[in-house]
Amino acid sequence: MIQKVILALSLVLGSQIAMAEQGKYQEGVHYFKIDQAVDESASDTVEVTEVFSYACTHCNTFEPYMQSWKKSKPEYARLNRLPVAFGRRAWALLAQGYIAAEMMGIAEQSHVPMMDAIWKDRRQFNSVDELADFYSGFGVEKDAYIGHFKSFAADSQMRKSQRDVQLFGITGTPSMVVNRKYRVASNKDVPSFEAMLDVVNYLVELEHASSK
Repeated sequence: MIQKVILALSLVLGSQIAMAEQGKYQEGVHYFKIDQAVDESASDTVEVTEVFSYACTHCNTFEPYMQSWKKSKPEYARLNRLPVAFGRRAWALLAQGYIAAEMMGIAEQSHVPMMDAIWKDRRQFNSVDELADFYSGFGVEKDAYIGHFKSFAADSQMRKSQRDVQLFGITGTPSMVVNRKYRVASNKDVPSFEAMLDVVNYLVELEHASSK
């Protein structure tokens, strides 16, 4: 009889903890539902998008947190990056530079070094040639990089990425998007980068559970 009571109490307590965890963060306060969001719940993989710019000092500060998150994220969470331009020529150059690097398969290995080049070494990139000089250090030919940068495919991807920025309602960086459905950014209720990523983790688990 005592064992049954203990078991019942354990089940109630477990249920209460689960309910508390489920309501840990609130839509419209800690994260925001994206208008015209595409339902990705049928997939076992949860897409996590980091919206960033190499020209954004806050993105540079955020990068170590992202590197740590990448190491601890669950296997079913897939990270991708979305570079923004916000109509700024210098930002657009760096954004398309990232896209060209991604097309050539060197985006991951060159990502942190590019941040460091700009914010630690104070290098400036004002042309495609200067970007090509940098990216050629990652095993690609300079002319090949320039060809990819100027290609129709890169231009199309750049246009698509900026449409996604508008669709997601991104107004500042860094921001995070989970499954093209939820937007997370710092605010008074999400006051730190740690808090941002905790909300992201919460949404990843929410989306993963809904795919079952």
